[in-house]
Amino acid sequence: MRIALCSVTERRLNQRTSATSSLSSIYIDRLTQYSEPIERNFPTEAKLLEFATSFTTKARTHIILLDGSGRQLSSEKFAAHIGHHRDSGTRQLLVAIGPADGWSPAAIATAQNCGGLLLSLGPMTLPHALARTVIAEQLYRAFTILANHPYHSTH
Repeated sequence: MRIALCSVTERRLNQRTSATSSLSSIYIDRLTQYSEPIERNFPTEAKLLEFATSFTTKARTHIILLDGSGRQLSSEKFAAHIGHHRDSGTRQLLVAIGPADGWSPAAIATAQNCGGLLLSLGPMTLPHALARTVIAEQLYRAFTILANHPYHSTH
């Protein structure tokens, strides 16, 4: 399964701190054992939607939009969600961190057209760089859960 980890980040905010960039890179690198991850930043939601449209036409794709109003899932349920899509023929997964003011109805409709999921990382607001690190780790954790790897334990 190919994974695109995307975010809408204003150019002036596009600089990630070395700490969060380093952590994100660790989990993205670890994901290569299980998938083909790519990372993309977009200056606007419209540019991300253009990419999503071209990305979804290549193969069956599932879109997950991170949004404060989305569903909150445990790591195990997130893994099960990804496993269900992987095992039912989904070839690509696009996970996106939205603009500061939230997703537009058009973005939500694009995700829903692919059977998408609005996912919340919790009720607290996170900076984009930190949200990227958290979701990168959770993606890695999900694939280790699916592979019965000892990385995840119920502690």
